[in-house]
Amino acid sequence: MFILDSIPNARELGGYTLPGGRVVKHDLLLRGGSLNGISDDDVLLLRDKFKLKKIFDFRTGTEVRMMPDREIPDARRFWMPAFNEETMHEEKLALPHGAYRDLGGWLVEHASLKSTQEVARKMYTTMVTNEFTQIQYAGFLQNIVGTADGAVYWHCSQGKDRTGLAAAFVLAALGADRDTIMKDYAISGEYYRKDLDLYIDRVSSPEEKAAMRTFISVNCDYFADALDEIDRKWGSMANYLSGPLCLSDDDMDIMQKRYLE
Repeated sequence: MFILDSIPNARELGGYTLPGGRVVKHDLLLRGGSLNGISDDDVLLLRDKFKLKKIFDFRTGTEVRMMPDREIPDARRFWMPAFNEETMHEEKLALPHGAYRDLGGWLVEHASLKSTQEVARKMYTTMVTNEFTQIQYAGFLQNIVGTADGAVYWHCSQGKDRTGLAAAFVLAALGADRDTIMKDYAISGEYYRKDLDLYIDRVSSPEEKAAMRTFISVNCDYFADALDEIDRKWGSMANYLSGPLCLSDDDMDIMQKRYLE
């Protein structure tokens, strides 16, 4: 399931069986956390086993400056921030920068605030409805379409939220149903279970625990809310892919021929 020892939550989409019986090919569609602390062995694995060609970084400029990706030989890096950092903070749609220096400890102190709970509750729905974010994901998908050989790797910091939405869009373009998309998102919770266990019992109310799960692990309810929002506003995931994410039928055909067997 997890493919690299030194990268948080690094795994692949290969092996999923989709409606109709086709299976996602292994070793081509990789997702995970930051490449800042990648080991020498894992650098070689990405280069030699996976033949990595493209890296997509959804982090903010602040995150990139604090923990820059290590270079992977033969792989081209694309910085595609999933949201406009300045706007999100001005509109109070993101946690303060200082929260991430000790996220668990910060949440213990601040998860009771309505503002923290609101950011958690709206995080995924804000991303799927935000035009800036849509443009970034549209560019990401076009780059996937334009990759003729080798693997691609996309990531944020933890490899679960911004990365998780990107995986959802890739899977949907390949023909995956909602159950498969939710299953893939939920796997991040297995990786971060120990981190969540350190803090979850230090907050009490359901709203506090929901915020804690969102930022440290996964919150399937809130992620599902974003998929519901797509259905409400665009009618279906297919309409969302062809609308805001600018993915044509030909694009999806290329992806399916390349990534399914």
